[in-house]
Amino acid sequence: QVQLVESGGGLVQAGGSLRLSCATSGRIRGIKSMGWFRQTPGKERELVAHITSDDSTNYADSVKGRFTISRDNAKNTMYLQMNSLKPEDTAVYYCRTATWLGDYWGQGTQVTVSS
Repeated sequence: QVQLVESGGGLVQAGGSLRLSCATSGRIRGIKSMGWFRQTPGKERELVAHITSDDSTNYADSVKGRFTISRDNAKNTMYLQMNSLKPEDTAVYYCRTATWLGDYWGQGTQVTVSS
C-alpha cells in the first residue's frame, strides 16, 4: 500500500525557514510528477511547486526565489525548502505524486508563519 507522509511543518517567524519532507512508502509506478500544494480555510488547494520525472521544476509566482523543490530518489523522499517565509505562506501543505493511473496525496502538514 502506498503512503505519502509529510513532515517538517511548524511555527516560524517571518523571514525564517522550514524544510518540508514527503516520504513515500510502497512502490509507485508511472510517476509523471511530484508536487507540493497548500490550502487555507475557505480557499482552494493551490500548487506551490512541482518537479517532473526529468527534474524540470515549476513554481507559483508567489514563492519563486524563496522556495526550492527537490527529491532524493534513493530515499523516496521529496523536499520543499522554504526560505524568507511570510505570514501569507501560512497554510496546510500537502505533497502529491501524480501518475498515469491517478494521484496520491499526503495527509498534510501545518505551516504557520507569525509576523
